[in-house]
Amino acid sequence: MDELIAQFEKNATEVVRVSLTEYRGRKLVDVRIYYSDAEGQYRPTKKGVSLSLEVYPDFKRAMLALEKVLLERDLISPEDLEDVSVVDVDEGHRA
Repeated sequence: MDELIAQFEKNATEVVRVSLTEYRGRKLVDVRIYYSDAEGQYRPTKKGVSLSLEVYPDFKRAMLALEKVLLERDLISPEDLEDVSVVDVDEGHRA
């Protein structure tokens, strides 16, 4: 069970993919960097993290805490978060 949920461009040759995966019978949330090979196919790198579903709520709280700090320090603006787009995995373009 590997289900690609979303992806977004990291740079010209890499994307970040968020997937639901399974390993040894355990369901996982996988956030991983993929690179484009010579044929234009995306291949996974070792850069990423796989989290059990049990710790996903902690991960989400950590991301919300990070967002709050980034906003408080003016490292991002609320406008940066208004039109958060990801690549539509079915169509291969920004949603």
